[in-house]
Amino acid sequence: MAEGEKSISGLDLSKKWREATDSCAELLRYLREQVPQIYYLDTESHPQEEELVQRRLLYPLECFLFGEDPQDALEKLKQGSTSSQLCGRVFKEGETVYSCRDCAIDPTCVLCMDCFQDSVHKGHRYKMHASSGGGFCDCGDVEAWKIGPCCSKHDPGTATAMETDECAMEPGLCDRAEKLFRCLLRYTTDMLVWEESLELSAQLQPSVKGDTYFCVLYNDEHHSYDHVIYTLQRSVKCNRTDAQTQTTLIDKEGRWAVKKGSLLSCQQAKDLIRFNSEHISLQPLRVEILHAAVMAHQSFALRLGSWFQQIISYSVGFRQVFCQVALEPSAEEDHPCLISRLMLHDAKMYKGARKVVHELIFCSALMETEFKRLFAIEFTKHYLQLQKDFINDDHERSISITALSVQIFTVPTLARHLIEAGNVIKVIVFTVMELLRDYLDTNNRFHFQGYNSDKFFRVQAIFHDLRYILISKPTVWTEELRKEFLEGFKVFLGLLSSMQGMEEVKRQFGQHIELEPEWEAGFSLQMQLRHILSMFQDWCSSDDKLLFLTFKECHKTLMRCSNQPFHSEASDFYMCKHILHIRPYKVSQEPVSIHLPISRLIAGLYLHLCRTGAIQHLHKYIDPESCDYTLFGEHPLRCVVLAAQVSAEMWRRNGLSLVSQMYYYQDVKCRDEMYDKDILMLQITASKMDPNHFLMLILLRFELFDVFNGSSSGKDQELLKQWNRLTEEMLYLLIVIIGERYVPGVSHVTKEDVTMREVIHLLCIEPMAHSSLIKGLPDNESHETGLESVIPKVATFRKPGVSGHGLYEVKKECLPEFNPFFYHYSKSQYSKAEDSQKKRRTQEGNDKALRPPVPPAFCPTFSGIVRLLCCDVLIHVLRRVLQRAVEDRATQWTEAMIQRALHLIAQALLEEKCQLETSTGDEVLFDFSLKARKIGSEHGKSVFHLLAKVKVIPSLEAQTDMIKWILQMFEMVKCLRENSSPTAALSMETTKPEEIGHDKEKAERKRKAEAAKLHRQKIMAQMSAMQRNFIESNKMLYDNMPDSGIQGEPIPTESCVVEQKELCVALGPHRGSTPAEREVLTCILCQEEQEVAAQSPAMVLTACVQRSTVLTQCRGRILTNKADGTGTTYPLFMSPDLAVGTHTGSCGHVMHATCWQKYFEAVQNTTRNRIHAELIIDLENGEYLCPLCKSLCNTVVPVIPLEPLKLNYENAEIVGQHLTLPRWIQILSARIKGLKSINEDTESSSHDEDMGRCGEGQADFRSILSFGVQEPRKFSDSIAEMLVVCATTVHRVGLQTGPNELCPYVPTMAWNTCAFTIQAIENVLQEEDKPLFGSLQNRQLAGLKAVIQFSGAQRLKSSQAVIQQHFTDMLGVLLPAMSRENTPSLFEVDFFHLLVGLVLSIPALYQEEAVDLQPSAVSSAYNHLYILHLVTTAHLLQVLLSSSDFPAVAAGEEGEEARAAAELYVTVAQQSGGLNSDVSGSAVAERVRRGMAPFLRCSALFFNGLTGVPPPEELSSTAVTSQGHVEALCSYLALPSNVFQLFQDHRETVTPLLHRWCKSPAVTKILKSEIQAIRYPRRRNHLIDLPEDYSALLNQASHFQCPNSTDDDRKHPTLCLVCGTMLCSQSSCCQTQLEGDDVGACTAHAATCGAGVGIFLRIRECEIVLKASKTRGSTYPAPYLDDYGETDPQLGRGNPLHLCPERYRKLHQLWQQHCILEEIARSLEVVNVMFAFEWQML
Repeated sequence: MAEGEKSISGLDLSKKWREATDSCAELLRYLREQVPQIYYLDTESHPQEEELVQRRLLYPLECFLFGEDPQDALEKLKQGSTSSQLCGRVFKEGETVYSCRDCAIDPTCVLCMDCFQDSVHKGHRYKMHASSGGGFCDCGDVEAWKIGPCCSKHDPGTATAMETDECAMEPGLCDRAEKLFRCLLRYTTDMLVWEESLELSAQLQPSVKGDTYFCVLYNDEHHSYDHVIYTLQRSVKCNRTDAQTQTTLIDKEGRWAVKKGSLLSCQQAKDLIRFNSEHISLQPLRVEILHAAVMAHQSFALRLGSWFQQIISYSVGFRQVFCQVALEPSAEEDHPCLISRLMLHDAKMYKGARKVVHELIFCSALMETEFKRLFAIEFTKHYLQLQKDFINDDHERSISITALSVQIFTVPTLARHLIEAGNVIKVIVFTVMELLRDYLDTNNRFHFQGYNSDKFFRVQAIFHDLRYILISKPTVWTEELRKEFLEGFKVFLGLLSSMQGMEEVKRQFGQHIELEPEWEAGFSLQMQLRHILSMFQDWCSSDDKLLFLTFKECHKTLMRCSNQPFHSEASDFYMCKHILHIRPYKVSQEPVSIHLPISRLIAGLYLHLCRTGAIQHLHKYIDPESCDYTLFGEHPLRCVVLAAQVSAEMWRRNGLSLVSQMYYYQDVKCRDEMYDKDILMLQITASKMDPNHFLMLILLRFELFDVFNGSSSGKDQELLKQWNRLTEEMLYLLIVIIGERYVPGVSHVTKEDVTMREVIHLLCIEPMAHSSLIKGLPDNESHETGLESVIPKVATFRKPGVSGHGLYEVKKECLPEFNPFFYHYSKSQYSKAEDSQKKRRTQEGNDKALRPPVPPAFCPTFSGIVRLLCCDVLIHVLRRVLQRAVEDRATQWTEAMIQRALHLIAQALLEEKCQLETSTGDEVLFDFSLKARKIGSEHGKSVFHLLAKVKVIPSLEAQTDMIKWILQMFEMVKCLRENSSPTAALSMETTKPEEIGHDKEKAERKRKAEAAKLHRQKIMAQMSAMQRNFIESNKMLYDNMPDSGIQGEPIPTESCVVEQKELCVALGPHRGSTPAEREVLTCILCQEEQEVAAQSPAMVLTACVQRSTVLTQCRGRILTNKADGTGTTYPLFMSPDLAVGTHTGSCGHVMHATCWQKYFEAVQNTTRNRIHAELIIDLENGEYLCPLCKSLCNTVVPVIPLEPLKLNYENAEIVGQHLTLPRWIQILSARIKGLKSINEDTESSSHDEDMGRCGEGQADFRSILSFGVQEPRKFSDSIAEMLVVCATTVHRVGLQTGPNELCPYVPTMAWNTCAFTIQAIENVLQEEDKPLFGSLQNRQLAGLKAVIQFSGAQRLKSSQAVIQQHFTDMLGVLLPAMSRENTPSLFEVDFFHLLVGLVLSIPALYQEEAVDLQPSAVSSAYNHLYILHLVTTAHLLQVLLSSSDFPAVAAGEEGEEARAAAELYVTVAQQSGGLNSDVSGSAVAERVRRGMAPFLRCSALFFNGLTGVPPPEELSSTAVTSQGHVEALCSYLALPSNVFQLFQDHRETVTPLLHRWCKSPAVTKILKSEIQAIRYPRRRNHLIDLPEDYSALLNQASHFQCPNSTDDDRKHPTLCLVCGTMLCSQSSCCQTQLEGDDVGACTAHAATCGAGVGIFLRIRECEIVLKASKTRGSTYPAPYLDDYGETDPQLGRGNPLHLCPERYRKLHQLWQQHCILEEIARSLEVVNVMFAFEWQML
């Protein structure tokens, strides 16, 4: 509906137009004035342009149409109309569409997302795929669906909806609509089919023609973006940015005005553009000069196209009037109707105009049944011209009018109507012939040497139309339909006759072929015709009369084909007293073609005649004498022989092109209409010919006749090798002709039986995934293989694990169906299947004989084929083959030849056995066994005798079992012939030797088992001895086990338990001692061992430092990370929301520091020479891959041994009596003040002044040293250097700054990474419900300990004054008296980070000017204890204040902890003044216990890594209750089990602190809810929840609107799995700047959401993208699997997908464990990328 200002002028204008004599002329005169004024503004569109169009153009038009105010008229119209039954939604490129495999008439019938969700098909077997654009939703089309044609929204309320709508429109409205539509549609058509040389009509010609023109540049597919940008820069003198913008618009809209000016200036620009573009690509860009008025009218015509769509959507009546106007014949005879004019000009229109025209046709003509029929007739009438234009066009088919063919040709009733009315089959095939005429040679056969691949590819698209027409075969045949179909079939035979024998090849002798011939085009044609040939046969078979007539036409066409003639007269050939009179032909010497579509079509039609039983009436249509079946089989036989000779390497000099053709000839993509049909034709020929003559013909064409006739002898080794290979192939062909009966019509089998057999043989190769099975099966015209219906019968499904895919395994009961010479096996498949089945039989304890399966009986027509097995020539061939082996003429036989001969013998015996068993008293004429025993027996050379001799040949040991089975079969058949019991005969003659054989095998297996047992016993004895030696030589290690005391001293038994428990304390006066372990590590590079010691050369762990938001409570907020000390609290203080942390992880592999340095230098040198190596590792940032596991690393962490601290418990008790918490705080304060005074002294100050100023404070200043000091640890230079290396990397990565080892925040970042890494590990353990200790992998444990020790040692490499200042600042959070102006409050600090910083920095207070000191073990114990007590107290208050929703106090509440909790809460409420003090103490205690648990767990991990004191057993078990777990943590950390006791124990100290903490402004704001506080325990982050059904995600993506674009271009909706944001990836509309570079939406989002790390799901592509930085990423399988346990990237298969929780959990673990970078690096290392993907543009 036109919106905007509705002025009186609109109604007045419409009235004036209605009253005019010629309304159209009056209207056009108005457009002549207004359109140029509105669209004359500039080359760029303006916001006011659309408003003017609405108000001054469209509103008056709507007033004219309705005769009143449009709003009022529409209300009336809606009351009397019903909605359309058809959906008609036009698909955009990339939009997801659905097809139902159960209900769709053909695969082109699809539903849009909305209709699918509301249809019955959602519960069926559906497929989903991305639309190529241009189609529309078939919801409501009853001819598209077997059931459920409508979704719930389009279910018609009445069957006469269209009639009702038409009647509802008043006559006056119809008349006005017809007038307006006719005038405007003619105007629109004239403007859109405009050519540069035309002039505006008199009615549109402006009164004053100005000299304003536009130089318009059109889009094409020949010139690249860069070419056009370059051309514009050179031609119209614009800068690169403007040129890029204009190029983008040209590509999007199809054209753009690049210059506005006078005619002369535009002409100059045109000439320059053509010159510069032609100079680049030898083809100029299309440029036109259009007058400004013409441009204005064309722009309005385009706008009218969308207006038409809008008006048509109001009423079915409007749509019908529009269609009537668009399709009415023109008054002028030589002018087509308006819609035909638009179609015929489609290839000349630019992209934007095409889109509008196509959408207009979609919403009008294609939505009305009758007008769809008329449109289809017009389309068919102009079909040839439209396709010619498309061939010469360079745009894709999706934006060509020819793409509309799928909308009309796939409608069954319409397709039949077009066959009857316009013989559309003839039209389409004639179009193909016309377009390929240039490729016909003098013999009227195709020859594609030097063909244009692009043009040929476009011609192939026409075959889709032919397939669409044939999709639904008719159930009722009329005479007219039969006549027209037969006419079209004759034209189709003309196409096939041009392919019959095309592209002949001739064997190359002497030298290799110089130029490889083109062969792809011929096979592309064959692939396109594959389903069409099958569909033609189906149509023919649906009517007996038509089947006879088409067979007759095929026969006539084949007889007319003169390709591959005989060059010699017929001769007589003799073998075994049989004479064959035939013309000689040698494939190895004369031309031969692989393309025989007519011969194969005859075979297919003949099969249908047999299947329907009509074969017996064939003589009424064709003279039997004219059917020379020898000639029928001649060309297919040549083709099979060609394949055999290529396999025998006789055609090596013909190059790879012939090898490739032979591959496709037998490949699943082509074989059903090539190889399979050739075999079928040979079976037809064999069934009609004398068997001896047929075998003689086979031998002749294989050029083996003389070899088996004894008249050829050669000593050339190459020739003998060829004969052997050809003999193998010839025997294999006989096996196939005789044994391959699983074809409906050849035997009584169904299509399901055929598919079952195919599946069995594929699974006999190896267990396969569903997709692999699909690829190995031929599909039909609906792309269905029939696999789903048979797979449960023949296979069992093995579900996939966390990786890999589900596999099908063949059922044991189906294995007897296995045929090792299955004719669809390739050579490699044959070998795999044979090995697999022999191995299986061996494992089951059976023999290795791969017996042929019992085949189904031939149909009567083909029953004569079995005579081949008992004919004289075959017996002769078999005797010759076996005799060569017996005589051991090594160069004249092969094992493969014998194997095939044995298989043939087995086939013959099985056939004879079946006939004997099924005979009803009649004599069985099949006498193979008799001939095999008799012929040649007088010389002991019968087949039977030769078999016994072959059995003992050593080189044929592998065939022994098969020969035994064959000899058994001989005896069985003999018994059957003698009418005696075969079982008795077998028991007498064959069973005993077999039993003896089995006994021998059992004895042999038993002997081997005994030998293996003795071998195992010997190895175990050796291992036990080695273990005893190790224990003796390492006795000290075993003395230090848990049952020994500290330092190896024995403990009295009675005090063992008590002492052990006391030792499980990590800090304080009762702290356990550090275990004195001797750690020896092996370097993974040099394999040398070294003990870890402080003074030894450094051993380092590979490590990766990365920024992380895994624990963040404020997703999307990234810290500023300013390291300049300008008042920011980070990195000294970590915010409690953990916005961004620095994580250090390790793969746990150890190297010498020197080895690592050499390795790193080598990596730098070699990586620079690798292609795209920068995508894997960033050398500038110190990255490398672990030498052992290939994990991504960017630093090393030195392995520092635990400091062996020995605690004197007596001294600790004495110290504890004096060093209380208040005294400790007093001493600490004095020390800090004294150090501050010293640091602030100027150089001119004298020592005396210093001493005098300190005065009495001197004693307090030094008193910290009185509780115990010692010398600091000394590290080797190597370890010191590695400390700097690691610290610098952590500082650089964590703060995203340049390397600066002197920065004061270097030690701070070391403490931060220690704390954050511990928090991340605790988070993972809690998430996976694992115990705190004992469940970490060795690599994680080693890495954690190394990071903690590295962080502790960092103070030794930093300025002590800086660390002292850091300690003072951090302590200010706990002791407000020491705080500064910018000291954060209680709610602005993460207390575990604070704890780590304080513990690791306090030793710096012991530094003296003249001597390096550090606290003794006793001093450290108390320091750690009191710091932990203070931090725990503060954190407890933090937890309390962040939780205000406690329940009210309950009656009868008891318990010491609950009372203490309630008392503390009351105190806090009084101090803060913002809390309700009447709360439940037990609820407070429970909340505090849960809130503090993560802090306590992290503290336990930290102190364990720092001191090495073993934890209590309760912390290594998941069976402990949460209460017991907290108590164990408190015990380990020297905290009271009731943490509220801390406030009572230190009441004097804590009470004033509590007051100061609660009066903080930040606390006041939180209590007033002015700012949001972090709740404890913190929320554990997870990847977002995904829907179980993938279609729900696709639905979400289909409704996604790009925030920065409103166009219809294809979008790539991408879901962030970390936060759930939907993004528009790989699109220029959403590109932003990041650090000065253009990046895509995902890259920019990952920078804020994941600190550079991102996990994205590309919904339409169904794949995960992992991002690690701007330029680095990789794909990862989506966690969605189909019913067969497989992922479906790009939705290639389109099966329904469901979420696999295990795989999603694995992805979640990768993210939580910070392994995304590692996964990306490994992925990029495996995939060898030639053309790098621009990850930054994602």
